[in-house]
Amino acid sequence: MTHSPFRRRTSRWATALAAGVGLTVAITGCSTGETPAESEGYSAPDSDLTAEITYAFWDATQQDAIEANIAGFNEEYPNITVNLDVTPWEGYWTKVQTQATSDTLPDLFWLNGPNFQLYASNGKVEPITGAVDAGAIDPANYPESLVDLYNLDGTQYGVPKDFDTIGLWFNKEIFEQAGVETPTADWTWDDLKSASQTISDELSDEGIYGVAAGMDGQTTYYNTIFQAGGEVVSEDGTTSGYDSDADREGLSLWTDLIASGASPSMPQLTDTPADQWFTSGKVGMFYGGSWARAAIGDSEVKDVVDVAPLPAGKEQATVIHGVSNVVAANSDNKQAAQALQVYLASEEAQTEQGDLGAIIPAFTGTQAAFAESYPGVNLQVFLDATAYARPLPVSKNSAAWNAVEAELLPDVFSGATDVDTATTDLAAQMTALLAKE
Repeated sequence: MTHSPFRRRTSRWATALAAGVGLTVAITGCSTGETPAESEGYSAPDSDLTAEITYAFWDATQQDAIEANIAGFNEEYPNITVNLDVTPWEGYWTKVQTQATSDTLPDLFWLNGPNFQLYASNGKVEPITGAVDAGAIDPANYPESLVDLYNLDGTQYGVPKDFDTIGLWFNKEIFEQAGVETPTADWTWDDLKSASQTISDELSDEGIYGVAAGMDGQTTYYNTIFQAGGEVVSEDGTTSGYDSDADREGLSLWTDLIASGASPSMPQLTDTPADQWFTSGKVGMFYGGSWARAAIGDSEVKDVVDVAPLPAGKEQATVIHGVSNVVAANSDNKQAAQALQVYLASEEAQTEQGDLGAIIPAFTGTQAAFAESYPGVNLQVFLDATAYARPLPVSKNSAAWNAVEAELLPDVFSGATDVDTATTDLAAQMTALLAKE
């Protein structure tokens, strides 16, 4: 996902849920039974190839870095004109949906994990098999868990361009006020619960809580489900794991923190998101992504924060996600589009993206600029997390069951529904939806 201010990111999940179900109906309804595209092979174009292609993406903050990449690409291919099509997130998926149903997709465009399988399974995306076989792209250069996110039924479609993982952001000043030792790399859930409760108890007169629970799978409960040994979607993509003891344990960590008063309540978190509790100095900790660096670095707590690995449950785990560059299967200028895809996947282009501060580049060994971008804050945590990262849970119709999560889980976190009842219902509805994919 794009690394941008929290409020905008949070709204993106709601937007994606609302648009995603309609998008699924539109693409599958107009696909006339299309099947995943087969790779047509790849060979690097001659340097004098003349073509005009469009590259579509949603984050204008990355445009300077992308333009720098295009300049480097044009040194190799001076006669390939690349037109950039930047559409804000709020309108991006509606636009791409329309283009997919009319077979007018951009030659190269961004896909994210929740939407990837939908487009790939309906024949809209060109596999990268040819480029891999030709040695132009080596998946081993990127985090394995991120590569897996863009693989469908054994075929690789996307090239990871960036990634984000989740860490435990904490306010050192609040910990000192409460007389609590700051988080370390060997913290467990018990340490998290103990510190959160102590901070909330000691600083209650100031309206300060130990941790902000939040209600976003990527940043909170997917991580703890994985840490408990659970799964959101089965490996074969056919069933939900929500009715397992492990998933319930992962969710219960958060419901217990809220119920004990160690975290703000769900009504409070609905009014003021977790990130804003943290940046206003009202919580000691919150689970936040690597993208939080920018917003925290511009906040009033910027000089008193640090980050640690997520506290471990039965095992260590974090969610990983990232955007992928994909080529439209029906591009009229496929060779040129693939050449740009290959170039953007290169160490040179990825290093340039990282050095210009646009993203955490996915190419292993090109992330030094990110790690050093916030002096005094251990951003290396987010890079080291790739060793134990798990892909963001997705399926061919992620939006459908994401909507069920959004309907049922708020009552769990508010205490209106118990975990067992809600997860039994959620698992049944989710498994039924997966069966229709």
